[in-house]
Amino acid sequence: MLRFASLVAAIGALLAAALTVAARAETPAGWQAYDAKAFAAAQAAGTTIVVDVHASWCPTCRAQAPILDELRKERANDKVAFVKVDFDKEKAFLKANRIPRQSTVLVFKGRREVARSIAETDRKRLRAAVLGAL
Repeated sequence: MLRFASLVAAIGALLAAALTVAARAETPAGWQAYDAKAFAAAQAAGTTIVVDVHASWCPTCRAQAPILDELRKERANDKVAFVKVDFDKEKAFLKANRIPRQSTVLVFKGRREVARSIAETDRKRLRAAVLGAL
């Protein structure tokens, strides 16, 4: 019985480790991982910033990802920064910007928020929200 309990504990530990590694997915190419100092500098410079507040475990975020990445590719030559904010790690950003949940998309022009979309997965509506603010 002790062997069985040890085996179950070992399998549980391996599963937890695998989930932790999966949760640390890298920032997709073309996106910038949120950094408070870099974000503040971009805002001070008047940069237009599209912010994707996401969580690796969020199905709505996964549905939004290809739409937002399509927008990023279309605007690659514009002076628009695309930033990923990790919902589980960046609590100060969430509080400062009153972010109620993951799957929130924001557009800033400098320090001014000009658009916000929450949990939108309809391609046309999400594109309209972001493009309308650019």
